[in-house]
Amino acid sequence: MAIPSGTKLGSYEVLAQIGAGGMGEVYRARDTRLNRDVALKVIPEIFAADSDRMARFEREAKLLASLNHPHIAAIYGLEESGSTDALVMELVEGPTLAHRIAAGAIPIDEALPIALQIAEALEYAHDHGVIHRDLKPANIKVTADGTVKVLDFGLAKALLDDPAEADIRNSPTLSMAATMAGTILGTAAYMSPEQAKGKPADRRADVWAFGVVLFEMLTGKQLFAGETAAETLASVIKEEPPFERLPSDTPPAIRNLLRRCLEKNVKRRLQHIGEARIVIEDLLSGNAPAEPAVAHRKSREGILVAIAAVAVVASLALGATLLLQKSEAKLTLEATLLPPKDHNFYESDFAISPDGKKIVFVARDSSSPNVMLWVRQLEHFHKLCSFTETQLCGRVCGHESHTCPHA
Repeated sequence: MAIPSGTKLGSYEVLAQIGAGGMGEVYRARDTRLNRDVALKVIPEIFAADSDRMARFEREAKLLASLNHPHIAAIYGLEESGSTDALVMELVEGPTLAHRIAAGAIPIDEALPIALQIAEALEYAHDHGVIHRDLKPANIKVTADGTVKVLDFGLAKALLDDPAEADIRNSPTLSMAATMAGTILGTAAYMSPEQAKGKPADRRADVWAFGVVLFEMLTGKQLFAGETAAETLASVIKEEPPFERLPSDTPPAIRNLLRRCLEKNVKRRLQHIGEARIVIEDLLSGNAPAEPAVAHRKSREGILVAIAAVAVVASLALGATLLLQKSEAKLTLEATLLPPKDHNFYESDFAISPDGKKIVFVARDSSSPNVMLWVRQLEHFHKLCSFTETQLCGRVCGHESHTCPHA
């Protein structure tokens, strides 16, 4: 039941209800001691009645109150009044990111500054031992001047059972009554695959949620959806993100970042949100390294989104000077070179060894930023068609005839 306007909770006077969710109702209130407006998050009775849970919540609240970052909504303290327990928080004006996304896709030049501030908030919290665990657009506010404030940091853990006994069914949001179905569905859509399976979450769960939020900002559509919470969780676990939905002007670096954030295998996922911050900072500052057109990896649904290494693989002119084993005559070789499996050419530069037997090139793992030098023995290529005594056919095949059909 909503608290009526004018109700006093200690030194706070309730002005109006401004929100409700799985972890409590939120009210605008007046701090009569300091003459400022604050947000009061009233803890649901289902939690407040559990003395052990509330004792743990108070301990966690002290840690959360120690966070001091411009993009994290501050926690001022706890207020107990009669049977009502409330968390006193910074009041952040402005719409939530969920409202912004509901109005349509956010242009890349507007989305990246928002994403950068979210990443900065997460990085600061992670460095101080705090994981959000419930990051979603509804928990992110964007003020009129473009400042981002992330809300409800760590509250999911503060109200959960001991992490060792955590169960998805006991999630603060998922344990609400059936009337909270909308909130349940909203939270399920941003859970990482490991959370959806009922496993404990670490900072990589926040990395996943960050990827989902950024994807939705750029597309204007919910990434994982279902008619029920169970269907939504199943979608999170089984479905691959439809990267083809991303706008055509999405920078390659952001596409690659999203793939790494949305990797279902937690061990292959981006391991620290600070890496995402660096990628976005470089793009916004214009210091991002030039990248070749990179192919999308083949999805598990069997859809080939793009052809790997585009122009580089299509026709790589080696222009190599080879020394024949049986002759001092110099031959010109033109052949097609493919990148190693699951890699893309990073640059079009290459080098031929002085003896003309090896080629060195640069390739990058398509699922990570790792860049490596690769060496190939030219003699390991398939036999080349011999067209004339001093010229080789440009096809890699098994013909040895001087009248190569490919010439």
